[in-house]
Amino acid sequence: MTTGCVLLDIEGTILPISFVRDVLFPYAQRRMADFLRNQTGNSVVRHWATACQDTIAQEQGVRPSYEDLAPVLHRWITEDRKHPGLKALQGLVWEEGYHAGAFAPRLYEDVLPALHRWQRNRLRLALYSSGSERAQRLLIEHTTDGNLTNLFSGFFDTGVGPKTATTSYQEIAGRLGLRSEEILFLSDIEFELDAAASAGLQTMHVVRPGTLPGQRHQVCFTFHEIMAAG
Repeated sequence: MTTGCVLLDIEGTILPISFVRDVLFPYAQRRMADFLRNQTGNSVVRHWATACQDTIAQEQGVRPSYEDLAPVLHRWITEDRKHPGLKALQGLVWEEGYHAGAFAPRLYEDVLPALHRWQRNRLRLALYSSGSERAQRLLIEHTTDGNLTNLFSGFFDTGVGPKTATTSYQEIAGRLGLRSEEILFLSDIEFELDAAASAGLQTMHVVRPGTLPGQRHQVCFTFHEIMAAG
């Protein structure tokens, strides 16, 4: 089957989940209160903070002040809540960390050779993650392998829809200008692969250390096994 694009999940697929859970999340929790305090006049920060305040008011019937928002966001980070406001604010906090050299993501060793191989085979590369598009770009820009931004032609977050929704993958195909069946989606999460397959995408279950192989999709243990070609 002809492939025009390889669409990749991030955590658990191109780098260990531990980088996000054990490095990025704790950093955002430590820095969020000071970040909000220092950015009170930033209209972008205020916009996303308001989105979070609106959700809290709808769910709890009480609207927290901007000054009281940080503890709620701290809890949401622990819960890994997929809220666009939280994701955007985390991305802004992480941006400070990346620029300060506080951390650098290390990709699985098979990833970079595969990215270059697929690019030589005239395949487009794109990312789809619950992290914001900005957070994805920052991660790819600051890897221990260098800035890999120029390898990717698309960055998609939950603005296109949840990763477990068939319509999200249809939307991505439309934005890429490709038929669904021309896209190969790589993820370590079976429910995401189920949704992608329902949309007509090719799928591959990426099994990294700590991931259990499934039975609903073709499985690979390294990207060396993936023979995608345009």
